Amino acid sequence: MLNTSYTPHLLEAGCDEAGRGCLAGPVYAAAVVMPKGYRCLKIDDSKKLSAKDRYELRTVIQNDAIAYAVASVSEQEIDKINILNASFEAMHRAIAELYIQPELLLIDGNRFNQYKNLDHQCIIKGDSLYTSIAAASILAKTYRDDHMEALDHECPEYGWCSNKGYATLTHRIALQEIGPTKYHRKSFVVKKQLRLNLENHG
Repeated sequence: MLNTSYTPHLLEAGCDEAGRGCLAGPVYAAAVVMPKGYRCLKIDDSKKLSAKDRYELRTVIQNDAIAYAVASVSEQEIDKINILNASFEAMHRAIAELYIQPELLLIDGNRFNQYKNLDHQCIIKGDSLYTSIAAASILAKTYRDDHMEALDHECPEYGWCSNKGYATLTHRIALQEIGPTKYHRKSFVVKKQLRLNLENHG
């Protein structure tokens, strides 16, 4: 069972991102404020859940959260400021959209760029430890998956409906044969690396 909160009294927002390691598509992030003491046994790190469970839990989270928000940073912005800063920026944008200001941010991972004057706590594998971070991971993942599935209709050759922009063999072969789209992160699509990856799978 995940921890319900990091502190007994502060209003906390859990924050997490999705799509950091993808070759294509934006990076998404979510910020979620859950009620103190809130428990839902099914909520967990999004990577541990089936797609069906993630979407069912998205509805639960959105119904039960005190506040939540989802935001993204585009492929072009990722190329400009790098993926780490883009991940932080996506979290900042989600936090900014919350209709109430939390008193403490719980960040999945070991680094974060401070948001305004809000205190934050970085927690390694926080999405497996705290309900609010796990909830944020579920929202970020499902909203990003929706976006990539929509892009798949425009660019079906890359298999985004199934790989969501990650560097699967199908995706890398399509990049070799067709080249990148406007949705690809140019800083991620390095031909030499793609060629090495393809040879390693040959």
